[in-house]
Amino acid sequence: MLMSVTLKTSSFHLHQKHNNIINPIFRIASPKSLSFNSTMLSTQAVASSATLGLSDTFTKLKKEGKVAFIPYITAGDPDLSTTAEALKVLDSCGSDIIELGVPYSDPLADGPVIQAAATRALARGTNFDSILNMLNEVVPRLSCPIALFTYYNPILKRGVEQFMVTVKEVGVHGLVVPDVPLEETEILRREASKHNIELVLLTTPTTPRERMKAIVEATEGFLYLVSSIGVTGARAQVSGKVESLLQEIKAESSKPVAVGFGISKPEHVKQVAGWGADGVIVGSAMVKILGEAKSPEEGLKELEKFTKSLKSALL
Repeated sequence: MLMSVTLKTSSFHLHQKHNNIINPIFRIASPKSLSFNSTMLSTQAVASSATLGLSDTFTKLKKEGKVAFIPYITAGDPDLSTTAEALKVLDSCGSDIIELGVPYSDPLADGPVIQAAATRALARGTNFDSILNMLNEVVPRLSCPIALFTYYNPILKRGVEQFMVTVKEVGVHGLVVPDVPLEETEILRREASKHNIELVLLTTPTTPRERMKAIVEATEGFLYLVSSIGVTGARAQVSGKVESLLQEIKAESSKPVAVGFGISKPEHVKQVAGWGADGVIVGSAMVKILGEAKSPEEGLKELEKFTKSLKSALL
């Protein structure tokens, strides 16, 4: 979710009112709150600043002739300690950027796998503050940047500016907010830019060309190209339309493009990279491994094996 972008219920449809960009739902939830200590250790600040951001990561990979591998996992499934270890595994296996999903009770873009993962995480008491505390400990140990995938509600609840300050303090470099259409991203983009957070925007197969151009112009870090209409989830094959969409986008801009949704096999990864994508996002398949494992240890072993197989497809 960037690893495959994640969205609600198993019946997510792109809203026509906003030309097929996800329509925002500003529903205020009341998750348990844990106190988050925003005092950063100096070593953490150094580690965070030493990690390349999203744009710089793509620039580096392009010079090396490589395509970015971007896995997605849901924070707190099966628990946050396993999430912390999973982040380390993904990093050690050569992930270029990691997309971390913040579990939410009413996700718009999530298919059944990620929706179930979010439900389990919330049931175990995972909330935004506990995720921040986990990231505070783990991010300094990672060599690749973290992009948070979150719906607008957690941002609105904390306040846009304070949210950006807080996630920057724990070393987050990027942000994906799927339920805010382009017309309503001005505040998010301004505050994200102010705090050096790269706000990644999404475009879809049904986005009109002129609107797509505006989204490409506004996105930071990279453009998230949704490969199919609907929610996240593994699919038998990647739509051939992705190849022509990549060509259209690249004719308009030199910004990197990462493809997500439905990518779940090494052959998918290789195919999309061959079509000219600058990055490939894999989400539901990753989440399924961790969520369905008999134990966290088994899940982490399978995650490592699967990640290496996907990464090798890009070599």
